[in-house]
Order: sequence, then structure tokens, then C-alpha cells
Amino acid sequence: MTSTGMNMMSRITFYENRNFQGRSYECTSDCPDMSSYMSRCHSCRVERGCFMVYDRPNYMGNQYFMRRGEYADYMSMMGMSDTIRSCRMIPMYRGSYRMRIYERDNFQGQMYELMDDCESIMDRFSMSNFMSCNVMEGHWLMYEQPHYRGRMWYMRPGEYRNFMSMGMSGMRFMSMRRIMDSWY
Repeated sequence: MTSTGMNMMSRITFYENRNFQGRSYECTSDCPDMSSYMSRCHSCRVERGCFMVYDRPNYMGNQYFMRRGEYADYMSMMGMSDTIRSCRMIPMYRGSYRMRIYERDNFQGQMYELMDDCESIMDRFSMSNFMSCNVMEGHWLMYEQPHYRGRMWYMRPGEYRNFMSMGMSGMRFMSMRRIMDSWY
């Protein structure tokens, strides 16, 4: 169950320079290519909602999760480049969370179902990696290292049959966390 009326209130503003200085660009929804609005980005302010920002157009490249707050110099804080090229609004979601992870591509091999956060798939399922998943309910962040560390990937409801074909070559997911409405 989603609350689309609440999504209209999501807002992120990007600034060219640190400390919210220079030209700015405001987003209230998805933006596949910000390059025509600004050439670089060193700070941002998330007034409402949560967003994923990407260092390449069309929601590609490295991903960074941004929730409500001020990021006066987030580039150096988070090790990001100064090139933010696209952003995606994460819809507010209130409901149950459910995801199935599979040992191999195309939903093959051993399957495990998750309904809550998982700090380590190795500790919880004795699994060193998984290659496909089906996000049935909710929005999730997947992390390359246990305990929600390392690079992350946003997973919204849908079938993810082959991570390699999605541009995630060499990426392993070792932990996952639900994006909860309390983050907004």
C-alpha cells in the first residue's frame, strides 16, 4: 500500500558548491538527466522524503541514499564524486515488506524469504552471495558488505532475474535493509 499524496511532498535541492551555495536545482520527482541544469554538485538539502542519487544519467553508476537532512559537503563526507547526473524519488511506503532471494540467476537454486532487515546473509542463511531476487512488497536497500556497509543498490518491487545484466557485475550483496516510513 502506498501513499501517493505524500509522495508529492518529497523535495531535494542540489547546489553546485559546498554549504548550499551557487546555482541550485530542485527535484520533486525522478530526474533521469540533470546535466543540463548543473555541471557539478557539492551539497544538497532533502526537505522531505528519500531519494537515490546517481553519478551517471538514467539512474546508472554509483548510487547514494539521501534521506531528510542537510548535506553541506556530502561529497567529501560520503566519498562521492561531484558529478550527480540523475536522481530517483523513493515513494513513501506503509505496508508489509517481502523479498525472496535466490542462489542463482532466474530464481534458481536455494531460496530464502525476507520480511525484515538482514545484517548478514552469511550469518543468517549461511549464504555467501545470491544472484537474483523478487521484491514482492516494499522498497529495499541492498549493500555489498555485511552490516549495511559499502556500495548500495535500491530495489523497488519487481523481479530481478540476473544482477549481471543490470550492470551489477562484480557486485555482491551481503546485507539488506527496508526503507521505512520513519526515514522520511
